[in-house]
Amino acid sequence: MPRPKKHYGQHFLHERGIIERIVAAIDPKPGEHLVEIGPGEGALTLPLLDKARVLTAIELDSELIEPLRERARAHGDLTILHADVLQADFTALAGDRKLRLVGNLPYYVSSPILFHCLQHTRAIEDMHFMLQKEVVDRMAAMPGSKTYGRLSVMLQLVCTVEPLLRVPAGAFRPPPQVESAVVRLIPRPQSLLPEAQLMPAIEQIVRAAFGQRRKTLANALSGTMDVETICGAGIDPRARAETLAPQQYVALARVAGRRDEISGHER
Repeated sequence: MPRPKKHYGQHFLHERGIIERIVAAIDPKPGEHLVEIGPGEGALTLPLLDKARVLTAIELDSELIEPLRERARAHGDLTILHADVLQADFTALAGDRKLRLVGNLPYYVSSPILFHCLQHTRAIEDMHFMLQKEVVDRMAAMPGSKTYGRLSVMLQLVCTVEPLLRVPAGAFRPPPQVESAVVRLIPRPQSLLPEAQLMPAIEQIVRAAFGQRRKTLANALSGTMDVETICGAGIDPRARAETLAPQQYVALARVAGRRDEISGHER
């Protein structure tokens, strides 16, 4: 049995009851395009294969690949890609069938993986991820809460976020130092998403606003936009970042974009 590697952030799930609940939440069906991130020893892979019959897994640790491929033979058709998920092109992998992503994500790199997935939401049907519970709390946080931040805003603009179940540390080998949770992310319909050209501006505004979250928006965004622009979006410049709903950041980006266009024409 492979020893979990600390530099990969490996914690192998083994609790049968938790595994069954996760598989039931995913509810995989034959013919679906399932992709698992970081299958590890196959705790989720094998029961998912039993249901779906076909699955693609992305695994960075080469030592885990052959043992998993051998164990999977009796369960279904498993394709394992030896790759770093942050380099994976999910859009190309999807082809003409949307992906269903699943995975017990390495906690030290979970946020970069989430933001990477957001770049490919047109090719994704849904995502079921195991994460540190604190991260799931931030993903689902509502405006006004202490846990509401950049991750909350950027995820909720693109996906609905549904925490599903808590997972105790003892369900893993070795047990992590934190509690975990499973979350479901469903990309929003294209008609409800911000315009693609606005996304860089939204990201910049959100990063600046939460980078100095104790300051008013007027102060936190002083290097990005003036008070008049903030007011033009119907937002009180004395408000703080955590009080704004995700769509209000879209409004800020739209007004800032229009003002940039006007000033560009005037020049």
